Amino acid sequence: MSIPLKADTLTRIQNAEVPAYDRPAVTPGIVHFGVGAFHRAHQAMYLDRLLASDPAAAVWGICGVGVRPADAAMRDALVPQDGLFTLTLKHPHGDIQTSVIGSIVEYLYAPDDPEKVLERLSDPSTRIVSLTVTEGGYNFSPSTGEFDATNPDIVADLEGSAPPRTVFGLVTEALARRRERGVPSFTVMSCDNIQGNGHMARSTFLAYARLRDQDLAGWIELNTCFPNSMVDRITPATPSGLAAEVATRTGIVDAWPVVAEPFTQWVLEDDFSMGRPALETVGVQVVDDVTPYELMKLRLLNAGHQALCYFGHLLGYRYVHDAASDDDIRNLLRRYMTEEGKTTLQELPGVDVEAYIDTLLERFANPAIADTIARLCQDSSDRIPKWLLPVIRERLAAGQRSELAAAVVASWTRYAEGVDEQGAPIDVVDPLAAELVPRAKRSRTDPLAFVADRDLFGTLADEELFTTPYLSALESLRTKGARATLTELLS
Repeated sequence: MSIPLKADTLTRIQNAEVPAYDRPAVTPGIVHFGVGAFHRAHQAMYLDRLLASDPAAAVWGICGVGVRPADAAMRDALVPQDGLFTLTLKHPHGDIQTSVIGSIVEYLYAPDDPEKVLERLSDPSTRIVSLTVTEGGYNFSPSTGEFDATNPDIVADLEGSAPPRTVFGLVTEALARRRERGVPSFTVMSCDNIQGNGHMARSTFLAYARLRDQDLAGWIELNTCFPNSMVDRITPATPSGLAAEVATRTGIVDAWPVVAEPFTQWVLEDDFSMGRPALETVGVQVVDDVTPYELMKLRLLNAGHQALCYFGHLLGYRYVHDAASDDDIRNLLRRYMTEEGKTTLQELPGVDVEAYIDTLLERFANPAIADTIARLCQDSSDRIPKWLLPVIRERLAAGQRSELAAAVVASWTRYAEGVDEQGAPIDVVDPLAAELVPRAKRSRTDPLAFVADRDLFGTLADEELFTTPYLSALESLRTKGARATLTELLS
């Protein structure tokens, strides 16, 4: 029996968990920009748990907002379903759990009615504005780190001749209205996978506000909190067959389901302008300083993904779980994490880092998630400088080599040549691909050409403790191949 997913069909669902609370009583206290797979598998899931456990949390429902043209598809999926969607968790050993998440109680598509979005943001009941807009959504230059005031959409918003079309324009206009009306500022809570995401949000929103109105920027700086957070749950793009699978297994017809791994973590700085939901009661770690937890994730999980993906592709793997099950890659991951990444972490009270590493290796090898090598390889020029190079630099400052991390950079260089070991083309998906691919090829005759880009690598090309293992691994990759390189590296 097929059951279309809507508020009035929840009582008919027998083969999946459904919201265990009075959903009509839930009102939006959070406005979220960027309702994608990760938000729905992570933040929306935590709020759903909270709503089920505490009737007083009914003021913390989510109003999702789409800004980009691509967000119209989410509007078309969620609005007819009253904001409901299914979340399926796939365990490594075959168990599958599907539940209906009900914490999104409103969805607004800004191009349809920007004024409605502005009034929702300006309403005193809105106490948190959260973001998963990806790193690119913060509109800063990768080379300078400065806010890009030349972006045509930003220029149009600052001119003010039409309703705002960017998250910066909408949020800042709403804060201006709240200031005029004597309504306190909401909190701006980034949930993006960026180191110091709260600092990034603060810097970019204030930069926009200063371009618009210095006095308003001063008010925001004094009154608006931008907590940092660390978020973690492997959530691939929705596979094409997931909707049919969910319908077959549960009877639920969901226009846009989500699938994720069972593991989830959210570490959140306790810094809010107008209060916050009691997220610590549903598994969120609410702390004074997110930095140590953030470094652990970025330098072990995220950098570990980069250690896996280029070698994995060169060895012929196309799925993460297949590469993570290869003995050599698994050995590379464990040794990089324990011998190099772990040595640069800060003190983590109550955290067993070795157990965390064990968990990461198990998560990477989960065949049910079917995460792709291609996803991990894309946008490397954003990822490697933020996740892996800081490990190398900190160890260099202590007079220590990073043989394994240097080999990972070499594997990126070899991958970026755009041709694999069988002569087949590699599609290098990166905003800097037009520069990276020629430099990688040129490094065959000018060995340090790839790492000589100071915008990406700083002065690493001048550091013999880095260049010696880097060049050795790169030469081996080209003359002996990825398998032999790993065997020698790990012997």
